[in-house]
Amino acid sequence: MPPPTPALPTPPATTRRTLLGTGAAALAATAATAWLHPARGQGSRLAPTPAQTEGPFYPVAVPADSDFDLLRNGGAHYRQGQPAWVDGTVLDTAGRPMAGAVVEIWQCDQAGHYHHPGDGGRADPAFQGFGRVRVGPDGRYRFRTLKPVPYTGRTPHIHVKVRLGGQEALTTQLYVAGDPGNARDFLWRQLSAQDRAALTVPFTPGSDGLVARFPLVVQA
Repeated sequence: MPPPTPALPTPPATTRRTLLGTGAAALAATAATAWLHPARGQGSRLAPTPAQTEGPFYPVAVPADSDFDLLRNGGAHYRQGQPAWVDGTVLDTAGRPMAGAVVEIWQCDQAGHYHHPGDGGRADPAFQGFGRVRVGPDGRYRFRTLKPVPYTGRTPHIHVKVRLGGQEALTTQLYVAGDPGNARDFLWRQLSAQDRAALTVPFTPGSDGLVARFPLVVQA
């Protein structure tokens, strides 16, 4: 299971001594948590995350180790590539957290190989390659994995699937902002500017590797 999400700080009580400071504190708290939810206009509904193809390398069978940490497979530690956290929220189009939704990701290893017989079974056994988590009441999910890399014919990407009540609600792909391979990728090129913005995110330095924040919106 992923590590527990730290509780948000409790705002100070509104007294005559703190009244003047509460407005600034509220603005700071909003900025600190704004990444959790996609932007939307006042009174509008959220646009569903664009769907993308599942591709040929979804696991034939879910591996025994399929937790949030793709850099550990059983007792093995994968030490290639750039470690990264991928996290976000799963919301419906009204902006409500989808508690109980299951998020899955899968991707190739640093050498561009998937754990799949269709890829010749060449993936590094230390790389888990597939992860699955169930979101809590706040809709948040989090994975430890690699910044994705290109392989023949594809720009770097991570496959993402959301299931609700055992049913598939969304299958899509996460792309790396600024990657030069995006403009040559046949799937990325087919996206509208708005859909590219929804699926293409930066990987920025964090305290424990890179961080990519990928909010997901599904039809309830």
